[in-house]
Amino acid sequence: MAPEKAGQKLGLEMEMVVVRRGTGASHAVQAYPESLARLRGARGETLALSRLENRVVSARGALADSGLDNGFNLLESALHPVAGGSGGLDRLAQAVYAELNDVQEALAEEDAAILNAGEHPAASLDPDRYAALRVPRPIYEDIVGYRGWLHRVGIDAKAQNSPCTSVPIHEAARAVNVIMALAPAFIALFANSPLECGRVTGRQDNRMTMWDRMFRHARFASDLRLHRMPDRPFEDLGDYFRWMFEGDTNCRSLPLAPAADYKHDTTVFLDGDPSLGRFLRAPSWPGRRADDRQRVDLTPHAAHFEYAQFSNFLDARWRYKLASYCPLEELLAQWSRPGGIEALYESLGVDGYIEGRVPSAVFPDRQLRREAGADIARTAILAPSAMQLGLMRNLSQAEDLIRDYGWLALRTLRGTAIDVALADDLAYQLAADTLAVAEAGLQDQADRHWLAYARYVLQTRRTGADRLLSLWQGAHGDAASRLAAIYPERVLEL
Repeated sequence: MAPEKAGQKLGLEMEMVVVRRGTGASHAVQAYPESLARLRGARGETLALSRLENRVVSARGALADSGLDNGFNLLESALHPVAGGSGGLDRLAQAVYAELNDVQEALAEEDAAILNAGEHPAASLDPDRYAALRVPRPIYEDIVGYRGWLHRVGIDAKAQNSPCTSVPIHEAARAVNVIMALAPAFIALFANSPLECGRVTGRQDNRMTMWDRMFRHARFASDLRLHRMPDRPFEDLGDYFRWMFEGDTNCRSLPLAPAADYKHDTTVFLDGDPSLGRFLRAPSWPGRRADDRQRVDLTPHAAHFEYAQFSNFLDARWRYKLASYCPLEELLAQWSRPGGIEALYESLGVDGYIEGRVPSAVFPDRQLRREAGADIARTAILAPSAMQLGLMRNLSQAEDLIRDYGWLALRTLRGTAIDVALADDLAYQLAADTLAVAEAGLQDQADRHWLAYARYVLQTRRTGADRLLSLWQGAHGDAASRLAAIYPERVLEL
């Protein structure tokens, strides 16, 4: 058998800013998932609806899990993976555009549309608005009520475009390191959020300040640390998980049942807030149920290790699902050995991918079509996926690039990219070098085609944020008037 290559499967999680047609005002959807299900049902497709507190929050079908992110004003479509290899990005693009066509049609039923922005330019962040818009997921009671996260800093529809690229298990840690370290290039090329609460922020990608603001005053200091690039690359997956689950970290609430959905199922707050590592090494641990606060003793299981994989908010995460579990004692023993997690997970049957978390949502619109042409505009959504795939297929050169710039220097450059994107010469050079390494990793011209938007932004040094600011500053009046003026130029146009 030929060795597994990165990108055997390709996926995408698209987040989308919902607005009222014509005005561009932030819009909370009323019946979007039901409308989507009805639309696809008329074509013979059956969709499964998911409800929370009697509200439908997603419709799962053959193409995607189409629903809501943190609020009713922010859509999320998690595309089901397509086959990679030759033509893989074309297949992903076909799925993306089919999804977006249906999203547009479903939103039209409530006079709504998608705005091309990484966050809504003028939505409120106030607590009352947050309480009204927040999707009623049980996990939010944990992270807001217990851990003290300022979750409302994301309620103005901060939207990312998250490429999901499968990687062989033995390359997973290297892949996380590469996408995390080269995040400034992605931030700069796809910057698209210069406005917040109706004001110019002075940043090209203000959306990326969300995590620092969310965790800065959290109950546990480790929550702030676990979204920041560590001082050195991860040596292997065992190292990655020790960074996340040991030392001064405080375990998130864990499910009562070993197999659980991290966004929906009942969890337990552990007494004393131990690290996950401490909990897993105990016979059992006392705690309280999150739903009714009843006392329980939770018995550790290997599935708790898999469940807790979402505990960090790095710029890149390795996400995975196991086909089977081993005894907890075996997991703990392998965790302490170099390469042990990789060997164990390979034997258990693992399906894993890299989730890139920094590209802001960028969509084709009238302004981009006019300035760059329809062909380039069409590649905007897929460009981050093409870049990530190219880097995953060219890990050695990507690692050389990281060594040339320096790990800690790249960590500093992340802030520069958020503030000024390609206006900084070093950020510009990193973007150019990263794009070149990614392009070298894509062997097929058909795949390289999807880098066109990134190449255009690099050549013009004009980001989505620059384009949005030019419209905003050229308009007149208050925020509502400016929104209405820019709407025709920035509404999604397929």
